[in-house]
Amino acid sequence: MRSLFFSLIGLLPFLSAPAQSFKKYPLDNSGCNYYSFCEIKFNPSKSIDSSAIWTGECVKEDINYGVICVKLLNPITELPLAEDMMISYADYLKTSFEITKSAGYGRGHLLNNNENTRGIIDYWSDPQKNNWKIKGWTDGKYIGFLYVYAKKELPEPKVNLFLDGFRLPGM
Repeated sequence: MRSLFFSLIGLLPFLSAPAQSFKKYPLDNSGCNYYSFCEIKFNPSKSIDSSAIWTGECVKEDINYGVICVKLLNPITELPLAEDMMISYADYLKTSFEITKSAGYGRGHLLNNNENTRGIIDYWSDPQKNNWKIKGWTDGKYIGFLYVYAKKELPEPKVNLFLDGFRLPGM
């Protein structure tokens, strides 16, 4: 009985360790939200066509979490065209992030099972040997681009929580 008691006492530090925090955060003043393990500080800017853009990253346990949000100045009403625009933007980001290898876009995803959204997924790698996983989301008014990268193998269940955690206005 005594040894059981001391064994339980020995486990207390592990049992009382804080749970990993996964919270909903507002995406600056965009109207969008995101769920993350760490809070991101966003840098607002404008694109060439004056669409509003917010970009930011945070790091938690050697994994980089990033969000890019674009509020389109001229919304696209046809979702297939909005998805094509999102893919063009992802292609641009590949160059910006110096991506050297890509698995190819998986299309046809829905954000939170919402039929008025479209999503893409891809796996990338870069010259620094980082493993990337990205997801892009659009409703034709916004494009949300979420990415995760690390030198180690990405923990799929954990990063999927983040990548699927983008929320458009009204969601």
